[in-house]
Amino acid sequence: MDFTHQLVQQLINGISLGSIYALIALGYTMIYGIIKLINFAHGDIYMVGAYIAFFAITQAGLGLIPSLLISMVTTGLLGMLIEKLAYKPLRHAPRISVLITAIGVSFFLEYTSMYFVTPTPRTFPDMFDNVAFNIGPFVVNGQQVAIFTVTILLMAILTYIVQKTKTGKAMRAASFDVETAQLMGIDSDRIISFTFGIGSALAAAAGVLVGIYYNSIDPLMGIMPGVKAFVAAVLGGIGILPGAVVGGLILGVVEALVSGFISSTFRDAAAFAILILVLLFKPTGIFGKNTREKV
Repeated sequence: MDFTHQLVQQLINGISLGSIYALIALGYTMIYGIIKLINFAHGDIYMVGAYIAFFAITQAGLGLIPSLLISMVTTGLLGMLIEKLAYKPLRHAPRISVLITAIGVSFFLEYTSMYFVTPTPRTFPDMFDNVAFNIGPFVVNGQQVAIFTVTILLMAILTYIVQKTKTGKAMRAASFDVETAQLMGIDSDRIISFTFGIGSALAAAAGVLVGIYYNSIDPLMGIMPGVKAFVAAVLGGIGILPGAVVGGLILGVVEALVSGFISSTFRDAAAFAILILVLLFKPTGIFGKNTREKV
């Protein structure tokens, strides 16, 4: 019974962590789906989002929801600005040039942030002090409830935008074929910019949720979650939105189980082991399909 109790508790922990990975992975997968770019600066945008919310709460005295909205809007605009300045001029450049630029943008965000906020980790305000819910023998704390609620809400809004709006239809058309979408009258530059904005806003929300979950933020906090979210996107099938969500949840659950039953030392190793296995046995991911590329 103790084993079952611990297993379910670790599953609850894993789903809350996986929800955060899913939010970051959605940004990766949306951007890749349209312009085939792995935006390695995405994890650092998530870090910027966490700091904006931190200062909104501690300096401006705002509540969690206003701080979260300010963080998402500001970081969404930052993502659009980065796309305009760093990626748009390289739209038709070799893939390696864009990849190197993404790594450069990542370092720029990390060390610019370090200059302004110092490398010292900050303690994120405890927004849910001593809030916990007992579901039978299991405990769900306030942070986990907040993470579940915000994640489900944001994913529902994203699904509505992609499936039901005119812009969402244009995004789906561009992800299928950018050139053909342009011939049909779709402004691909506007759609790409909008996609960067939404992806960056989701990353900012994940950054705020991580601040709530771990109560600590620092300028290099985006490196490992950014890489893990990339693993989650590959696991689910990069370029496929449901795949990013499923991949994030699986990765979170695996990490929680490894931490709970083996050792937290191997938590990060588990994520990379999953990446190796996926690339070896199913390179297209869970939801991906094999497509032939004409040469």
